[in-house]
Formats: sequence, structure tokens, C-alpha cells
Amino acid sequence: MLGPTPGAGTNGMTPATPATAAPLRDTAKHARRRLRDVSASPPAPDRGPPPFGPGLVARPRLVQRLTEARDVPLALVVAPAGYGKTTALAEWAACDPRPFAWLALEPDADDAGRLIAAIALALDEVEPLGRGALAGLRAAGETGLDAAVARLGTVIAGRRDPFVLVLDDAHVLASDGARDVLDAIIGNLPPGALLVVASRSELPLPVGRLRAHRRVLEVGPRELQMTRGEAAEVLGGLGLRPADVELLVHRTEGWPAGLYLAALSLREQPDRERAVARFAGDDRLVADYLRDELLAGLPRERLRFLTSTSVLAELSGPLCDAVLDGPGSGATLRDLARSNLMLVPLDRADDRYRYPGLFAEMLRAELRRSEPEAEGDLHRRASAWHAERGEADRAIHHAIAAGDVDGAADLLWGVAPGWVMGGRDAVVRDWLERFAPEEIARHPRLALAAATSDVAAGDRDRLEHWAAAAARDLAAAEAPEPDGAEAAVADLLGVLAARDGLDRMRADAAAAAARLSGETAWLGVCRLLEGTARYLTGDREAARGPLEDGARHGAVAAPLVQVLCLAQLGVLALEEDDVETAEVCISRARGQVERTGLGDCPLAALVFAASALGRAQRGRVDEAQRDMREGTRLLATLADFTPWYEVEARLLLARAALRLSDVVGARTLLAEASRLARRAPDAVVLMQWLEESWRQADSFSSAAILGPTSLTTAELRVLRLLPTHLSFREIAGRLHVSTNTIKTQAHAVYRKLDASSRTDAVSSARRLGLVDL
Repeated sequence: MLGPTPGAGTNGMTPATPATAAPLRDTAKHARRRLRDVSASPPAPDRGPPPFGPGLVARPRLVQRLTEARDVPLALVVAPAGYGKTTALAEWAACDPRPFAWLALEPDADDAGRLIAAIALALDEVEPLGRGALAGLRAAGETGLDAAVARLGTVIAGRRDPFVLVLDDAHVLASDGARDVLDAIIGNLPPGALLVVASRSELPLPVGRLRAHRRVLEVGPRELQMTRGEAAEVLGGLGLRPADVELLVHRTEGWPAGLYLAALSLREQPDRERAVARFAGDDRLVADYLRDELLAGLPRERLRFLTSTSVLAELSGPLCDAVLDGPGSGATLRDLARSNLMLVPLDRADDRYRYPGLFAEMLRAELRRSEPEAEGDLHRRASAWHAERGEADRAIHHAIAAGDVDGAADLLWGVAPGWVMGGRDAVVRDWLERFAPEEIARHPRLALAAATSDVAAGDRDRLEHWAAAAARDLAAAEAPEPDGAEAAVADLLGVLAARDGLDRMRADAAAAAARLSGETAWLGVCRLLEGTARYLTGDREAARGPLEDGARHGAVAAPLVQVLCLAQLGVLALEEDDVETAEVCISRARGQVERTGLGDCPLAALVFAASALGRAQRGRVDEAQRDMREGTRLLATLADFTPWYEVEARLLLARAALRLSDVVGARTLLAEASRLARRAPDAVVLMQWLEESWRQADSFSSAAILGPTSLTTAELRVLRLLPTHLSFREIAGRLHVSTNTIKTQAHAVYRKLDASSRTDAVSSARRLGLVDL
């Protein structure tokens, strides 16, 4: 039947509108007054939320948008249950000067004749229709329906004053006759008049043409969602922190009913902070509301579709078909999207959807209650579907949810090397945290993934622990490939620590390469270790080939390996005074670090150190200092990594610091390198660097060693140009400062270098390694 909102009808057939719009407006004003009263005197913390529905919160922006709808014939307000559609419209009615005729529709309104009669009564109370017209429309069921629809259109077209006709709960209108009635209204509305259709689901109305001509106003869940401020009103009186309100808005996605139910639930719990953290769709109040409003009356097969697909973060026809092991899901999803269910479209092609968080949680709780044994199978099918399409993240998620540790281990190991060496180590670590240490130790592929992640983190002890665990498991009799590629990787990971020296690291890396010919990423690691070992033990010429191979192998499969190989090639070129090649290699490495997100990887410290040295030698002071800061920061995050790496990175930074006249910083780095170098005695190149750098640091004057009188950045820029034939005026022009400024800075350089002239200053700077010979 047609139910009143807030007026009373007669015989169940009268419209839900008072004689004028005033009573309705009075009701809206009363609601707003109650809201103001509550806002002015918020309830005590133990009283909980205000005693009225979730929609009764002022929505000024939404009301303003509705009020400004003057030149459109149709407004569609479509959202699932609990979005406060009716209350928002009532607040609008209180602000709009036009009279409102309001019908709250009930299921029997789907009869076209009864609908016409009720509309006629509503319009008559706004502006009398005349006895004959009213009688004719009230008798619509007795005359031909087509004639009654035509007569309704004529009556509406003849209205003199603008009005708003609200059809609330219009989702009950499913018959062709009822839709014909709506079409007649839309097609005959006079200027300034408006039909408002408030519904839980989309109606098959002819809105395409109206949309094209901007003749329809559409309000959906997004516009009806509550902001944080509106949510704070609903949750007022509970003593929640702003962060708690923010969390509830996020959990409920601004769903007004969800926020109100959260307020009711929290009111009953003494530890509200903990209750906020635990609030979810399986809360009894939320679950009861969703069952009553959305699931009640659904066919059994439709309900099973909802619960079974609730395990999916994203829904599509093919995925749901795979999970449900049957066809037809695409059509079901489209039907559900147009019904009163909470289904959020993720594209405009009706292909991809998701359930809101609270609804999905409630559905999963229902699935566990009704079919507890089915959840694992659903996750396994979802994992297989995503794995076939290369969607590793989701495949791993579903494998873990299914309790399939073996499957999750296989999937994770399949992507871990590429992710770790491509700047996504944090993702791998997040997945590994889903497993207990005992599970990782029992599954060689999980142990290999953990060891690979620890390489990027620079944690030698954990790397060796997991590599040894993987090697033990793979060597067991039941292992399918005790001497296969995975065993070779386990051995290679153990080599990284270089505990037996660089010569052994080179030999073991070369042996592993022979076993890993098809594994591009790991072959790049082998070449990196082999080339680095050759370089640091003094075989510089033989090092170039493996490092170039490593850079090629890592270009796509392992960017971390590529940048480390390029950095070593750049440092090798610097030693040979091949400045051009050094700049190309180091710039490529530095750029790849930025492109691939490796900037926070501890092992990128070597790249920044090489870049700092290269830029310092070219006089790019500011950039060199930035690289030094980044390299120092990343070195500090290494957890006692392989000695050669830590010594080399510190020496490169120390040499850069000396070029920048930062003697104190250089000596600190040299002291650290000296301590670590005892663990890498066969790194003869590093020993040479260490000796030369100490000699250079010791050659600085005692004043420079103390630090406060070290050359400033501006003075270093001037010093770089003193060996040239440029005059002070020409230097000033190049550096874009005044000639007097250059003179002042030059004299400061003379004083700090104990020089009495420009020539003496250049000689001292060359002796200290501050400028090139």
C-alpha cells in the first residue's frame, strides 16, 4: 500500500502528503531542531548516540545541490538501505520554496491504477485538480489504463505552479504499467516542476536522453556518504578520539546506517578504543541490519552466490564462474548491481565490482556459519584463477587464506627474486610475515624467499640462516630436485656473505652460474659476485666482463643487480681516469635506482657512494653532498652485511668527503672502514684505497682536521676554478655572484689551506686531493 510520510491518509489509498507542504516542512524542521538540540547539549558518554535514525544529520552541501535543481524534470536518488535518502529529501523539502507532494510507496503501489490514483490525490492537495479530473484519475483502474496514463500526463502538463513530486521507496515499482506512469510524468512536467524518484535500486527509466541533455540530477551512494564531520555528529557523546572517528568512517565507507549502528554497538562496550578497532561487518547489530534489509527474501541460489563470492576482493564474471565452478556470474553481477544490494562498480562497463567492507565481512561470517567447509575450496579456486593470469599478489593471498602453505610458497618463490631485486622487497616481507618461522623453515621455497629478502635488507646473519635452512630441506631425500636450480640458489645465497674470502666467493659464484644458466636474475647475481671479487682482489681487467654481463642480465629481471654492477664499472672507470665512462655508468645506476624505487634499499648505498665520489670529482658539490647523505643513511640500515661491501661503500664515501674538504666526516668513515677491513684481508684494492685515503686525510692541516675551518660549499666551488686561467671577474660571472664575493671566498680558501697566493692554494689543494692534478 501507499504509506504516509509523515502525514496520515485515508483507506490506505491517500498520498503520503499533507494538505500543503507545510506539515512536511514542519516535520523536517522538527527533525533539524532535534538535531540542533542534541548538538547543543550532547549526551553524556554513557548515553550514547542521539535517539534517532542514521540519516538525521544535517547535509547542507547535498541539500543545496538538490535545491538548485530548478531546470531538470527528474532527480534520481538511488542508494541501498541505510543511506538516509528519505531524511535528506525531508531536509531538502524544508529549504525548497516549492510545494512537495510526497508518496511513500509500498509493494501494492506497483499496480498502475492505484499508483495513478495516489499521485492524483497528492497533486490535488498541492494544487486542486478539479472535481472531474480528480474523479477520472481516481477511477483509473476502472477505465482503460492507457487512457488514464494519457489523462495523468495532460493534468500534470496543465499545472500552473512549480511543484516537486517525491516517490519514495520507488524500487517496489517493477511492472510495465507503473513504469509507463513514470514516463508520462517525466514527459509532461511543466517548467520548474520536478519528479524525485528515491529508490534502493535502479529503475528502467528513459534517462539516457535526459543525461545527454543534462536534464536529470543523479544522487548516489557517493553523495550520500557521510563526511568525517557528519560522522562525528552521529557518534557524538561517545567520547571518541578524532582518530577513532576517522577509522570508523573508513571502515563503514561513510555508510550512515553503519556509523549509527557503530554508535549503538560502542555504547554497550566499556573499552571503546578497543571496540572501535574490532568493529566490523560481523558485529551483531550490523549483521542483523544487513540480513533484514538486504538479504531477507533473496532466493537461496542468490544468497549462496553472495556468500561464496564474499571471499573475493574484486568480482568479475569469469572469476566468479571459476570460484563457483559454474557459468552465468556476469549476468548475476549485473542484476545485483541494479538491485538494492551493496555492490560497488569498479568500471563503467559492468565488468568489475566489489562489496563494501562491512557487507563483505558480514557475508563471510555468514559463509563460515552456513558452509564452514566451503571457504577453503573457494579460496583455492580463486588462487588458481589469479595464478593462471600472473596476478601473484591475489593468488598468494587466496592460497594463504585457504591454508595452502605449499601453494603459497610456490607462488611467492616464483615472484620473490624479481620483486626483491626490483624494489618491491617490502611486499615480499609483508607476505613472509603471514607465515610462522617454523613454516618458513619447513618449506625450502619460503626459506629461499626469506633469504632473498634479507639480501636486499643487508642482514647477513638472517640471510645465512634461511639459506642454510633451504639447503638442508633441498638436500633431504624426499626433495624433488636435490641438486636443481633451487639448490644452486641456496648455495649462491650462502656465498654472498663471503666468509671464506673473495677468491672463494669468485669460484663459488662461477660454479653456481654453470647450474643457473636459465635463471636470468640469479645469473646476474653470479656475475656481480664474480666481477666484484676479481676487481677487489686486483684483477681489474678480468672484472669488466662479468660486471658487464651482470648489468645486462639484471636490466629487466633484477634492477638491483644491474645498478650494483654499473656502480662497480663506474668506480673502475674512475680509477682509470676514464671520466666519461664513469659518468655514464654511475648516472645509469643512479637513474635506475630512482626509476625502480630502490632508493630505500640498503644495498643501494654503494650506488650513492659511487655517485658522490664521481660528482665530487667533477665539482658538483651540492649533488655530491646529497648523495653522501643518502649513502650514509642507507649504510646505517645494514645489519652487519658482507665485509667487502661495507668497506668499499665507506671508502667511496670517505674519498668523496675528502674531495669536499669534509675531513672530520672522512676520518670517521675511514675509521669504520679500517675496523671492518680486518674481515676482508684479500681485498687488496680496498687496502690500497684505505692507505691512500688515510695519507690524504693526514695531510690536511690541523686546523682543517678540527672541522670548523673546513672549506664551505661556496669556497669549494671557487677552489675548483682556481686552477683555470679565469679571472676573479670571470669566475664571478660563471657562478652568478659579485666579484667582491669571489675575492672574499678566495682569500678564505688561501687562509684555510695555509696559502699566500692563488698558485700556493692550487698546489695545496692538489696535494690534498681537493682538485685534480
